[in-house]
Amino acid sequence: MASTDAAHFRLSVLNPGGRDLEQYFDEPVGPEAPGHPPTNLHAFAACTGGSFHRTTKNAIEEKRPILLVLRGNFRTTERALTECKAAQRTVAVALKESGLHQIAEQLRDPKRLARFIRTVTHVDGCIATTPEAAEIFRRVRPERDPATVAFIPTPYPLTDGAWKFSVPPGEQRGIFIGTREWDVPSRNHFAGLLLAREICVASGEPVTVFNLDGRKGEKLLGELNFPPGKLRIHGQREPFAKYLREIAKHKIVLQLDRSRVPGQVAGDALLARTICVGGDGAIDRLVFDNYCGEGRTTGEIKALALELLKNTAQRAKAIVETQRRAAERMSFQSGQNQLAFFFNRLATEPVGTQPNLPSIPK
Repeated sequence: MASTDAAHFRLSVLNPGGRDLEQYFDEPVGPEAPGHPPTNLHAFAACTGGSFHRTTKNAIEEKRPILLVLRGNFRTTERALTECKAAQRTVAVALKESGLHQIAEQLRDPKRLARFIRTVTHVDGCIATTPEAAEIFRRVRPERDPATVAFIPTPYPLTDGAWKFSVPPGEQRGIFIGTREWDVPSRNHFAGLLLAREICVASGEPVTVFNLDGRKGEKLLGELNFPPGKLRIHGQREPFAKYLREIAKHKIVLQLDRSRVPGQVAGDALLARTICVGGDGAIDRLVFDNYCGEGRTTGEIKALALELLKNTAQRAKAIVETQRRAAERMSFQSGQNQLAFFFNRLATEPVGTQPNLPSIPK
């Protein structure tokens, strides 16, 4: 598809029965704007200047291709697909929660699994925000053309100056912990905090963590015995823009997440113009592959973190390089081009190979 055609492509994202309000992205959305920020699945609507719906009727009336969100017990998704196909809309599906632990949790119920298989089998195509989710989609629909499944990483408004949350590398301080879920084993939050404590002792850099578990979380953090004055705890959720400004103050974002998620922590680090170290999400592997946890021991991750913390010039160079790669692979313009190509292919005979789609290094 020509770039001029892609520039006119608009997508309606439908989360049937979801909590998020209807939202239209005809104009760029700034970080202080009301409504959902243009991240996660909202980003697929935002990067195309499209719309986000929770009512099937409204999505159909847009007369655009539809990205249908697989959520909950999939009953409302299956019903919405029937209505969209009756209206002759081109429809692809995407999982709302696509970490491996989240997929396993959703599909352990037989009825929910049956709905998932029926929906994925009969839809026109599938968009996955991780390579692992793409593999699951392809295996569920073995009789369908594999080109009707695409891995498209979550796009971010990286070239929009309003979303540039940056602090000069020489003014950044400390380590920001990207995870905060004690009760999800694959997040490895405890192990990440232990590693952060070790790096803190070796480097003298302070550590910042968000605790949303109240008194219980405070007690857990207290048991880790960080050096006095070196652990800074935020005790409540903050508006997204304020949260990004907090991340931007730090030299690195550290995590040991092994959930194979899309990589929101890494995406937030990109908006904050810092470096994400140690994760294994799709964005970590695409953009921060020199610093991610893929194929690396905890000792190797520690060494990478320490070098970034002490070497301002290397960190500044890494920020420039990761920003360049992210702009090429997961900017809003890149996302719009990939979505336009994919949906155009669904609406016609699938031929050829989709150009310039990101691939995860092995």
